[in-house]
Amino acid sequence: MSTLPLMPKATAVWLIEKTALTFTQVAEFCGMHPLEVQAIADGEVAQGIVGYDPVANRQVTAEEISRCEADPNAKLKILSTVNPVKRRAKGARYTPVARRNDRPDGIAFVLRNFPQIQDQQIAKLLGTTKDTIAKVRDRQHWNSQNIKPRDPVTLGLCSQMDLNAAVAAANERLTREGQEVPQPMPIESED
Repeated sequence: MSTLPLMPKATAVWLIEKTALTFTQVAEFCGMHPLEVQAIADGEVAQGIVGYDPVANRQVTAEEISRCEADPNAKLKILSTVNPVKRRAKGARYTPVARRNDRPDGIAFVLRNFPQIQDQQIAKLLGTTKDTIAKVRDRQHWNSQNIKPRDPVTLGLCSQMDLNAAVAAANERLTREGQEVPQPMPIESED
C-alpha cells in the first residue's frame, strides 16, 4: 500500500496545471478517482484551492514526473520520507506545583543511592538546579529537616527509563576513567 502525498487535492491541482500527466496518473498518485481529477481540470471542483508543489516539498522528484510524462502507463512513486515532524529538543522540565515540594526528596534519594551521578545529570533528570542539589547534599536546604529520600520515579519526577539511562551513563563514565563503580544500596522497606 502506497502512502498519499500531503494535501492530495492541492497536489492534484498543481500536477494538472504544471505537468502533462494523464488524469489516471494524477488520480493514482493522489488517491482520487480519475473523474474527480477531470472535474478539477474542468474547473468544476477545487476552484479555490491553491496548488501544492510536490517537487519542492520532496514528495516526488522532477525526474519521476518527466519519466511518467513520457510513458502514460507509468505510475508516479512517492518518495519515502523520514518523519518530517521535528521533535522538540528537551529543555527545562516542567514539574507541577503539587510535586515541587517532593523534588528535594528525589534529589536526596539519587544522591544517596547513586553517588556516581554528577550534579548536572541530576539537574537534567529531575529538572532542578545545581544550587538546590548542593543545598540538599550539604543539608543547607530551607526544609532539610523534613527531607526524606524517596524514589523520584514513584514521585513522578522522572521515568524509570530516564533514571536507568542516567545511572548507566554515570557507570560508563566511571569505567572509562578507571574508577570503581559503586554497588547499589539495598532497598529499605518503609514501615
